[in-house]
Amino acid sequence: MDEVIDILDDNGNYTGKTCLKSEAHKYGRFHPTVHIWLYTSDKKILLQKRAATKKVFPGLWDISVAGHVAAGEKIETAAIREIKEEINFDITPDQLHKIGTRKHQVNHANGIIDNEFHHVYIAQLTVSVKELTVQKEEVDSLKLFELEILENTKDLENILLPRFHDYYCFVYNEISKLLN
Repeated sequence: MDEVIDILDDNGNYTGKTCLKSEAHKYGRFHPTVHIWLYTSDKKILLQKRAATKKVFPGLWDISVAGHVAAGEKIETAAIREIKEEINFDITPDQLHKIGTRKHQVNHANGIIDNEFHHVYIAQLTVSVKELTVQKEEVDSLKLFELEILENTKDLENILLPRFHDYYCFVYNEISKLLN
């Protein structure tokens, strides 16, 4: 879906301008996104297998939930909306723990220029994976992995991306603090 999103400057500040998501990706305009990592009390991490039709990283086991922030939408509201849309899990603002904002710049072979500021959250998954329903346009399937997978991405195939290893380790450390 080609939604209207806010344009940010290269420091993550709102410019007061908006554009279509496709334009942001075509011209490399910075914009806000959300990443939500869902973990369980028994030290597992929920990963989604991205739909094969996705333009970026199709079929990759990736972040529990991620998405774009609509123009004028609050970051936290976007996180809650994306969780509901992608996996049909209801969460309240007090269950979300923001652990940081990450500047991300990647030029993809298909011409997409991803210049984004990821607002990164962690939250506990309090239902069985069997109770979740995926949004087929976005997600092929869901699976719980051992939390340690976030520390061991270097030799995995089609599960996360080794070049973002430091990011995954940061998420692992933040979740571990809550579980210990």
